[in-house]
Amino acid sequence: MNFWPSVVLKLIPIFFVVSVIFAINLYPGGNIHNNEQIGYVLSHNFLSDLGRFNSFTGEPNFLSMFLFNQAMFLFVIVGIAFLFIPNLYKENKLTYTLAWLGSLSFLFGTLFFAFVGLTPYDLFFEPHVFFAVNAFRLIIPGILLYVIVLIRSKSEYLYIIALSFLLAATLGYVIFQLFHNDPRESYDAMVLQASIQKIIVLINIICIFVFSFAFESRVKKFTSNTQT
Repeated sequence: MNFWPSVVLKLIPIFFVVSVIFAINLYPGGNIHNNEQIGYVLSHNFLSDLGRFNSFTGEPNFLSMFLFNQAMFLFVIVGIAFLFIPNLYKENKLTYTLAWLGSLSFLFGTLFFAFVGLTPYDLFFEPHVFFAVNAFRLIIPGILLYVIVLIRSKSEYLYIIALSFLLAATLGYVIFQLFHNDPRESYDAMVLQASIQKIIVLINIICIFVFSFAFESRVKKFTSNTQT
């Protein structure tokens, strides 16, 4: 019972971070404004650059592409894990319903992240951008609903505060996406957006860990209640 709500929500983010670190070190180089750049620069490259079939230098990017895109694709497992979580909140019908709606939101959001990995930026530009932009938008209702679920189930304030911060940060990022300049038009816009992207992804990774501990605590409580 602890596998999906806790173990999976810890292992997949770890796998993603490790894969990205290796992919960064294997990336040949270049960015949208400088084909001569050596290697990957956090403030000058987007994460999607790692998933390109060829780097901006024109060199094959197979190893980096494989590591990054498989990590993105496997994020759908996080969405699947959320389908097992509503059962932890069965004692209240409204909370149980909200949990199911939140889980479905996470499932669709992670499916979009998976499609980001299946549509390399340089081969499928428009589909890639569509999935990348809307993935974050789709998980916002899920985060909001699970914040409400945690409040209604009287979870620890630490979890509620952390996930409320995640909600605010993700919502802020989506609003930023609506009004930012095209990074292809400006070097400064590229640096700003590439940097912010790393921050919001890191926040999401950390908060998935927070989710795992919140649900792990709930599993222990649920198991204790069923045994008594």
